[in-house]
Amino acid sequence: MKKISLNKLDEFFAAIAASQTLYLPVEDGRKGAKFDAWKEGAVYSTAANTSRSAKDFFFPQVEDMASFKVDGKEIEVYDTRKESEDFVVFGVRACDAKSFDILDSVYLADPVDSYYETRRQHGLIMTMACNKPTETCFCSAFGIDAANPAGDISCWMTDSELLLEANTEKGEALLNALSMLEDADASAADDTKAAIQSILDKLPLKGLSTESFGGDKLMELFHSDKWNALSESCLGCGTCTFVCPTCQCYDIRDYDTGHGVMRYRCWDSCMYSDFTLCAHGNTRTTQMQRFRQRFMHKLVYYPGNNNGVFGCVGCGRCMRSCPISMNIVKVMKTLEG
Repeated sequence: MKKISLNKLDEFFAAIAASQTLYLPVEDGRKGAKFDAWKEGAVYSTAANTSRSAKDFFFPQVEDMASFKVDGKEIEVYDTRKESEDFVVFGVRACDAKSFDILDSVYLADPVDSYYETRRQHGLIMTMACNKPTETCFCSAFGIDAANPAGDISCWMTDSELLLEANTEKGEALLNALSMLEDADASAADDTKAAIQSILDKLPLKGLSTESFGGDKLMELFHSDKWNALSESCLGCGTCTFVCPTCQCYDIRDYDTGHGVMRYRCWDSCMYSDFTLCAHGNTRTTQMQRFRQRFMHKLVYYPGNNNGVFGCVGCGRCMRSCPISMNIVKVMKTLEG
């Protein structure tokens, strides 16, 4: 384990940024915190979580895929991708770190999504234990330990020091390259972990259970008579899917630039009426069906196909963002009753 004084945090960030782009949480006014590229004078935000997840670095909201030039019957296809540069994302919480495992299971399975794969290969994740988890956190329901985050390097912040422990070869190489780091005792973070666990044990959603969900509950939950009441106030705005670190859906579109065609992809939402729209129309014609699809995927379909791993990491963003205060916790508590 390594350590560095919090007084030298700017020096630490500058050393990382000298060789690769460094992203970290910074204050974003009334919106809370957001990930942004570090620059001199930037102040690291200790907010429990960012408004948008770290998923953006590997699966951006919009990205160009290819361009086409048409000349009569001749069509030329251009690969618009550029080799990604190495980058570091500092301050990723345990919930977001777990979301990468879920995204990996989708985008790194055959056929591999090479856009996502390249970014994963070039990105290094430095997680941060949650010293001040909030009342909307419920990651423990999905087996995630906010006091022991994963990633390439795990970090803990005490009153005076930043403690760091490498979990991968990539993480070890970075720590070894930072000469200002000092050796720390292997148990240096134990008190911080214990303090975090004490807070986690008192959170209002500590007792949230997943026992009523999973692939074996498919027909029972799909035909539940509670979906109509749960979905009746849903606006279908898609906010929950856009702040979610594990949502994977996207649409692919072509845009006429006037001198060719650009193909790009952008996030999509199962909450939209034109999601997976086919020539005959939409297979889910009501908002209730679309609402049900979202939560069945998180709680039933995904775990049914992935050895019981749920498609939610308990980050609480949907609880904070939904304009009608509907979220996966309310769904779980209603369906298990």
